[in-house]
Amino acid sequence: MSYTISMITETQNTFQGLGIAPKLMEIIDKLGFKSPTPIQRQSIPVAISGKDLIGIAQTGTGKTLAFGIPMLQRLAAAKTKGLVLAPTRELAVQINESLKQIGRSLGLKTAVIIGGESMFRQLANLRQNPHVIIATPGRLIDILGEKKVNLSNIGVLVLDEADRMLDMGFAPQLKQIIPHLPKVRQTLLFSATMDEAVTNIASAFLKLPLRIEVAPQGSTADLVSQEIIMVNREDKLQLVKKTLDEYKGSTLIFCRTKFGAKKLAEVIKRSGHTAAEIHSNRSLNQRLEALNGFKIGKYRVLVATDIAARGIDVTNIELVINYDLPEKAEDYVHRIGRTARAGKAGHAISFATQDQHSDIRAIERLIKKTVPVKRIGAMPRVDGQQPERLPERTYDRPFRGGRRFSGPSRGFNRPFENRPPRPSGSSFSSRPQKPNPFESGPRKVNPFRPQRPGSKPGGRSNRFAPRFKSRRFVPSDRPFGR
Repeated sequence: MSYTISMITETQNTFQGLGIAPKLMEIIDKLGFKSPTPIQRQSIPVAISGKDLIGIAQTGTGKTLAFGIPMLQRLAAAKTKGLVLAPTRELAVQINESLKQIGRSLGLKTAVIIGGESMFRQLANLRQNPHVIIATPGRLIDILGEKKVNLSNIGVLVLDEADRMLDMGFAPQLKQIIPHLPKVRQTLLFSATMDEAVTNIASAFLKLPLRIEVAPQGSTADLVSQEIIMVNREDKLQLVKKTLDEYKGSTLIFCRTKFGAKKLAEVIKRSGHTAAEIHSNRSLNQRLEALNGFKIGKYRVLVATDIAARGIDVTNIELVINYDLPEKAEDYVHRIGRTARAGKAGHAISFATQDQHSDIRAIERLIKKTVPVKRIGAMPRVDGQQPERLPERTYDRPFRGGRRFSGPSRGFNRPFENRPPRPSGSSFSSRPQKPNPFESGPRKVNPFRPQRPGSKPGGRSNRFAPRFKSRRFVPSDRPFGR
């Protein structure tokens, strides 16, 4: 059971009157936060009162402070700890940086538990008794399995990007974590999209939650302009180059696969642009270096998969390109939400092929808008050249296959091209053949070795015959099963 609070008219433009403690108010003023966003104004008083909450707001509206401020205030009053679960490593690191800004002067200690980092270092941080644990579900389950962390004193549980955390990918992991938490706790869920199916799953973790929607779920930012370009698949690369020449600002490009993201980044680099890539095949340090380099301007173009659709907070991204349309319409909202953040304007371009009309209709139904579609033919080619395509996949590992149709072998076999050629005039019948032991006459019988029952002297033994006579083995002439 849940109650819905609709968006109210803003009567105040400051954080005053939201129930925030004076010390936290002083920190907020020092950080330069003057006026709260709609989701902050409505969720902070409810969360401070201790009620469970489902917050739905557009991307880039400050949801981290919406749950970070009341969580820190409740932890200071109740002497408990907080647990924040995030779907990606980058988002967990970003949440940790935001919470440290608020709680640095309060002596707040945090621990980030994510994959790709040293387990020894993370366990050392947990031994320092942190106030807040920010984790991804996979690494937290590993540490729980080793009994290196105690979650029995968690007072506030936060699921950031709750729709992603409660889908079929993370739901089994959450079911392993929830039993380690106390039953009496506060649970906060925040996301930009949350359909009815995800809400039904969330009801198992919440008690009479308040649902706050400052905008209908799936709404996009007002300052982002969108367009869809219908293009042939083989002309996408040339269209990307043309688009990068038109827009000179920082650009974020989304691909569906990590192989496609890697190859597209290589093509963009050869075109004279500085580019980096983020996908699951990159290590954590490589991903963080690419993200930080994109923030400071070292890389103008960042090519990523959907793991970056929820973990990037850069306020000045001018353009977002969907090189491939996402598999889910909800991911489209998070992708284009990387631009037009913090009151800035932005533009989003999506490439679609002729067989993706159903995907376009699903996106328009979710965002409740009609996206203008531009149809272009084949891109102009120079001197009749063929369109440029992504390079074929190459394998860096050496050849380790055996002979064809020969099955697995123990030794290292040579590649086909390195085998010595057959001598001329040779045939299979002219080669020397090894003698067949079963056709070379009877074997010699060892008179000092007893024969098994059912074996023939000098022949192959019957391995199905009984080794010894027993009452349990009684030969019978009856058919089997009667």
